[in-house]
Amino acid sequence: MKPLKLFGMVIFCGLLSPTQGVLSGLSCAVSPRATQQALSDAIIQNGLLQKHLQGLVLPNIMSDGGLLNSPTIITGLHLERSRMPTLSMELLPGIGMQLVITVRLDLSGNCLLGLLSEVIVISVDVTVTTNIKCSSFESGAVQVIADDCFCILGAVKIKLLSGLLSLSVHDIVLSHLTATLPGLLCPVMDIVFNIVNIQLLSTLDVVIPVGSKGTVHYHLAGPPFTSGSSLIMDLDGTVQQMGGSIIPHDSYATALPPLLDRLLIIGVRQSFLNSLLALLLQIQPHTFPCSSEAFSGANQLRDSITALYPTGCTSCPGASPLSIRVESVGNPILLLEPNKATVELSVLLQVFVKRPDGSIINLLLLKADLSLNVRLSISRGSLVLAFSLGRVSLILQSSDIGISDISNLKPHLIKLLVETYLPLLNAAAAVGIPLPDVFRIPLIRVDFQISLANGGQQGDREPAVCALGAKERLGSDVAMLLLQGLLLILV
Repeated sequence: MKPLKLFGMVIFCGLLSPTQGVLSGLSCAVSPRATQQALSDAIIQNGLLQKHLQGLVLPNIMSDGGLLNSPTIITGLHLERSRMPTLSMELLPGIGMQLVITVRLDLSGNCLLGLLSEVIVISVDVTVTTNIKCSSFESGAVQVIADDCFCILGAVKIKLLSGLLSLSVHDIVLSHLTATLPGLLCPVMDIVFNIVNIQLLSTLDVVIPVGSKGTVHYHLAGPPFTSGSSLIMDLDGTVQQMGGSIIPHDSYATALPPLLDRLLIIGVRQSFLNSLLALLLQIQPHTFPCSSEAFSGANQLRDSITALYPTGCTSCPGASPLSIRVESVGNPILLLEPNKATVELSVLLQVFVKRPDGSIINLLLLKADLSLNVRLSISRGSLVLAFSLGRVSLILQSSDIGISDISNLKPHLIKLLVETYLPLLNAAAAVGIPLPDVFRIPLIRVDFQISLANGGQQGDREPAVCALGAKERLGSDVAMLLLQGLLLILV
């Protein structure tokens, strides 16, 4: 498949077309064009059809010729090569899809006309039509069958080296091919599609590492469903810590936007994204000296803390070096709203002095509630979040030396967070949230746009959904594919 050349992100909310109502973490809608391209790539471009047609052998043809013609015997009739295969596909609403493959078969064998034996070459155009249906679904596995296969023969060309071809031979060959080819080609198509079914559905049932912290297992949450305009699949994702427990998330039956001229939409629900963030942003507590090597505002922070020592404080450490500990508290929460994506999380900031005897004087223990602005991008098939500091709320938890007013410390503590904690968050998030490689449609060159659609309101809404959409633009002989949106849908 040609790579998708352009990608766009649109974030909006409003009333949208429903999916099947299956509770899931993700939903996909694939256009007929993208589905046909994926099937064509797997069956034709990769040579799968040609490979399984090799070795095709037809039964011998025998005719007594009647009163006016010599007996005709054709033996060893086999496929020399298949040429010019094409594939087309039509979605059958609520049923499945109809697959039509057209191919030219070049056959050869030995022909005995009366007493004359020579090589016969037959070229026949064949159109094979098969209905593809989902027969059952159980435990994330879908059973897909090829049904109602039938063949239509097109033009038939027959050549003998002698050039002595009678009308009776042509009719005998045509009658024989019409009777035998369907029984030979339909089983081949069944084998080919079973292989392709496994290949394509494997892109929807996959375990992907999330850096070194864990995995996400994408799998079908329900059977695929076809409408007149798209192939719809609901997926769920199991987020598991490395060697540990599963991080739960809520599942919702949320609507997807209409495909319009897009190739693909992947809707990722907010709760599922939050479970992935809880895995991705697991950061170990970080302790470092309050020095200019650690962050540029260290001297100002130390002087400002010293200025807050109560008068006559006997337990204050004087000129002892300060240490700082930063520790995440709870799980981050991704919030989606029109024109904005933010992450809220909390950290504990501890400023302390370690005495020679190993005991600790806790100068300050603060809770910092952070609101982080989020910039979204796609890299190597993953959704990548980059953070910048928005708002900070500081709450004093305790102080062993009696400090009670920390208002003068806020600028220095913000600089501390920006220079020490934010880089750790961005480094952790740079791994990205891996997305399912739906039918191996690549997502590259991302452009994001956030907008409000259909007059949606922010109040009383269900959890948001993040959806990836691909848009196509046709050229003269190849498709120029334009991805039109990572859609954060608030419903």
